[in-house]
Amino acid sequence: MVIDLRSDTVTQPTPAMREAMYHAEVGDDVYGEDPTVNRLQELAAQRLGKEAALFVTSGTMGNTTAMLTHVPRGAAAIVGDQAHIYRYEGGGAARLGGIQLWVVPNQPDGGFDQEQLAAAITDESDEHTPPTALLCLENTHNRCGGRALSLEQMTALCGLAHARGLKVHVDGARIFNAAVALGVPVSQLVAEADSVMFCPSKGLSAPVGSLLVGSRDFIERARWVRKVLGGGLRQAGILAAAGIVALEQMVERLAEDHAHARLLAEGLADLPQVKLDAQRVQTNIVIFRLQDGERVLPEERCAEFLVRLKDEGVLLSSMGNGLLRAVSHYGIERPHIEMALLAIKRTLEAMLPRTRVGRLS
Repeated sequence: MVIDLRSDTVTQPTPAMREAMYHAEVGDDVYGEDPTVNRLQELAAQRLGKEAALFVTSGTMGNTTAMLTHVPRGAAAIVGDQAHIYRYEGGGAARLGGIQLWVVPNQPDGGFDQEQLAAAITDESDEHTPPTALLCLENTHNRCGGRALSLEQMTALCGLAHARGLKVHVDGARIFNAAVALGVPVSQLVAEADSVMFCPSKGLSAPVGSLLVGSRDFIERARWVRKVLGGGLRQAGILAAAGIVALEQMVERLAEDHAHARLLAEGLADLPQVKLDAQRVQTNIVIFRLQDGERVLPEERCAEFLVRLKDEGVLLSSMGNGLLRAVSHYGIERPHIEMALLAIKRTLEAMLPRTRVGRLS
């Protein structure tokens, strides 16, 4: 048995999803005639409190589509220095839309310092800099440990951007994790945003696809951009059917994933070879470093650890620069977390035998 904690993208569709996909009523979505896609889009818009939605193949496509729709060629979009859009999406906005990504440091929780953010916004009065058209937020924030931006933070950041004439896009790949962790309706959490992308294919366990939501006018323009990107699908209702089940059946259970992540974090923090503040783990992502005494292990030693741990039947992922990540998800239960912790302990004891062992048994 392999315990795969690399990402919540590795989830398998539920039996209900497989049944829905088998029986899905389909049509040609490029013509707008797939009834199951249309139902998913209507449901997504309703859940997030927006006018309309668009089914896309991936979170990257959703974010890129949003940016190409919001930002004129040659203008700028503000992103965090730890943002998924900046680090993991191939520079699509720059490559395809001539959009300059203006980078502002993320705070530890994934938000922004408002003074730094305000100072980064420019307009057409200065011919030396591209005018800023868009602020991109991320909630929850992947590289910041799955932290959730609060309703107050979201409202304040959107308000600052709108006051300066910017649109706001939320990379909400795991926005439902944020809403569940905060105890806030997801529609309220993103109420001030102009567009939101979220991924049923992560913690909600659907096999494929993401949704982009916003105003009806925005989605009409985004649909054109999706076509240009090659995202116009035909009988996509087979995929959309799983997304409907995800929204109807899989949201509340995200709290289980959060509890399992906290259990994992507490166990890891008990190991002397692990550097981690378990109190910072808020949703389903656990990010940590390895250490030998006071020395943090370099990237190559972390890579060795991941290979050894794989031989023990546990998969984690590297985020580079010595950061390791574990993600809880559907299909991972408490016994899996306990087995993973024991495997991690054995592996670290074999690699760092001089380090005092922790209290796991």
